Parts: sequence; structure tokens; C-alpha cells
Amino acid sequence: MKIHCLVHLDFETLGNIREWTCEKEHSLHVIVPSEKQLFPDPEDVDLLIIMGGLMSVYQEAEYPWLKQEKEFVESVISCGKAVYGICFGAQMLSEVLGGQVSQNQYREIGWHKVRALDELNKNKQLFHVQDEFAVFQWHGDTFTLPNGCRRLFESEACSEQGFIYGDRVLALQFHPEVDVCCVESLLENCSSDLAEDGKYISSENEIRGRDDLLEVSANLMFSILDWFENIIEKT
Repeated sequence: MKIHCLVHLDFETLGNIREWTCEKEHSLHVIVPSEKQLFPDPEDVDLLIIMGGLMSVYQEAEYPWLKQEKEFVESVISCGKAVYGICFGAQMLSEVLGGQVSQNQYREIGWHKVRALDELNKNKQLFHVQDEFAVFQWHGDTFTLPNGCRRLFESEACSEQGFIYGDRVLALQFHPEVDVCCVESLLENCSSDLAEDGKYISSENEIRGRDDLLEVSANLMFSILDWFENIIEKT
């Protein structure tokens, strides 16, 4: 399986995505849109993963490369390929599919609970989770649900936490890919975010040392990637 990851941060690691890919012996190609790298032919993509970022999808004036990235993502979806957006990537998928992205009322940083919605009951093969569970969050924007998409999760701070479009496009506002290195990298490079006043901004001590929650995240990510693998193998 040919997996392509769109990466937007110098310090961003792929976390347990890389672990799963190595175990499965799939090919993994990293693309950095801001470096004007050439995008692959959509037909050569089995799974496209759109990672997080500090920018917003509506900041095309500040980040002109966003326009080309969105066009590429749209072309991959149009070809019927599997696409998975995480945080910023989920917001990009919302916009590409006709939704809108804007600042959320609250910044949501740290381990916070999301609630599964009724649509989740139709996707038990994809999400092996409880009705409510803690996930890792680090975002200030939110998105609207595009037409034809099905909502999966919500949280107290942010009502849009994930959706499915068709049978092979998945968007999640939270970060199931995080491992210890991911968390440490964010704390090192984005610590100023924690200094803000906010109801849903956790402290560094609350974020660190949650091996139990990291394990739950890894299990969720592996089940998602297994689901994509199964879909692609049947194509």
C-alpha cells in the first residue's frame, strides 16, 4: 500500500503512523507542501494522510501554497482514493468538501473527552472505543459539517470532532497519532499556547506522563489504519 503524508510542521513527527506502517511493510512518503514539492499523481496514492499544522486553512494570503495543497486533496478525493485528515487536516477536508473553517469559541489543548454520536454505531469496525473517552487535542479552529458527511464525535469545547464522507474519507479533529515523542515535541515548540487563559487548556503536568491514554490512542489509530487497509485491499 502506498501511503502519502502531507506534513506542515518542521517538528511534526508521524507518531504511531510510522510504527504501524513499518509493521505492515507499506511504503510511506512524506510531502511538505510549503517546500513546493511536487504532488504525486492521485492514481498513485492508496491512502493520503493530512497532518496537523499551526496555520489555518483560511490563511491562503499568508501561506499561498495552501491553494495548491487543497487542489491536490480535492483531486485525490475525486479519484475515489482513501483520505484521512487529522486536526488541521480534518479542517482542510471540511473546506474542500464544502464546509467552513473558523476560530472555535475555545482553544482545546491537552487530554479531553469526546463523546461518540449515533453514527458511530454504524462504524464499530472502524472505532473500537467507549461511548466517551479521552483524546489528545491541540487546536483553536473548528469546522462545519459538509453536506453528505456523517458526524462521529463531539466534545464539550468543540461540537465537531470528526466525520466520514462516503466510505473512505475520514476527518478527526483530535490526534490519535500521538506518542511520547509527539507530545514532547509539541510541548517544546508550542509551550506558549499553554500560557493562555482557557477553560480547556491543560497544564504541562496534566499533558505529560499519560501512558495509559497514549496506549488508547495507539489502539484507536491502529484500528483506523487497519480499516483503511481493508477497504483499499477490497478495491
